[in-house]
Amino acid sequence: MQSLALIENWPVPTAAAAVVGADGTVAGAHGPTGHRFPLASVTKPLAAYAALVAYEEGAVELDEPAGPDGSTVRHLLAHTSGLAFDEHRVTAPPGNRRLYSNAGFEVLGDHIAKATDIPFAEYLRQAVLEPLGMTSTTLDGSPAKDGVSTVDDLVRFAAEVQAPRLLDPRTVLEAMSVVHPGLSGVLPGYGHQKPNDWGLGFEIRDGKSPHWTGAASSPRTFGHFGQSGTFLWIDPDAGAACVALTDRAFGPWAVEAWPPFTDAVLAELRGRAH
Repeated sequence: MQSLALIENWPVPTAAAAVVGADGTVAGAHGPTGHRFPLASVTKPLAAYAALVAYEEGAVELDEPAGPDGSTVRHLLAHTSGLAFDEHRVTAPPGNRRLYSNAGFEVLGDHIAKATDIPFAEYLRQAVLEPLGMTSTTLDGSPAKDGVSTVDDLVRFAAEVQAPRLLDPRTVLEAMSVVHPGLSGVLPGYGHQKPNDWGLGFEIRDGKSPHWTGAASSPRTFGHFGQSGTFLWIDPDAGAACVALTDRAFGPWAVEAWPPFTDAVLAELRGRAH
């Protein structure tokens, strides 16, 4: 895919990207796709997927208490537990506001570790990474932000989310559907969004503006970006997902570079379909 070569123009030391179709076929790749990059918050969808495996295995229920008083596993996954961004303190009642929270994912990881009697990083490995052949991916710390992976591995994950084998497709459909619709909140790096829609561990594009995906991205697009200059989006209407990893912190360069890149990828995919 020629559009992927646009990463050559990004002001970053290293970048790699790939596109994978809903059938698991890699439509294109560019750059060192086997290079391990810190994922930052792109760790969260991986952690959420492990949490959903734990749910399907019966280790946890989505609506069981977890985190602050009145909060549940579902609240933690959807950033509505009321926990602060990076501190384990409550700043709002559960279900009241969309408060993007690393602390919430850390509490979630602890909750699953306790329920399964397996450290969360090991549970993630057994439940998600190993079955998908993601041998270059590790979690070395917080389930919110301390994953390290490659484009090659994340392509396997993006293929799984589009055609689930580890989860019931209905569970994935729930993960990409809005939890607690209508809540507003801050999308890190992009300011206040009303509404600020999220599913279970995945951010949902809907009508958000500004946004890190493209103008041509469908409202159903879901995924995550990370402060280490990384992103993964899945656009069900395009029937494809895109992964891009870099080693430069998110900033104005990414705000400028990512949307036209995504639009170019989507235009090339549409051109191929005709």
